[in-house]
Amino acid sequence: MALNGVQVRELVETLELDVHATGICLACLCIVSHAVDGGDEADIRRTTASMSADLWHDGLALPLRAALERARRRGVADADEAIADVERRGHRSPVVRAAVRRLAGDLLTEMKELRPPRAEVIPLRPA
Repeated sequence: MALNGVQVRELVETLELDVHATGICLACLCIVSHAVDGGDEADIRRTTASMSADLWHDGLALPLRAALERARRRGVADADEAIADVERRGHRSPVVRAAVRRLAGDLLTEMKELRPPRAEVIPLRPA
């Protein structure tokens, strides 16, 4: 039985994945973060799908597999099915895409927290 979207998202939220510890290209992940920040669901899905292969081959495969295995050991629901799906479909797995989207969201949150407040614009000449 295949996992549905809700099950995949819930599982991925429980995974012990750190955006910096994965070793993936943050510039590539930032492309997905930008789409997430834009809020257009179709664009987010399209961008996530297009970047998942690059991120998977760039180094996401091992940390995601390890996170899924840790989840299985902790008894997290659906971890077995997710592992099987990732092994069968690789970067095309909805689990991989959900992990990319989650990591992009984590990176976006971090960038927003680090962004300094915008300075007030002071006109050079009185209006």
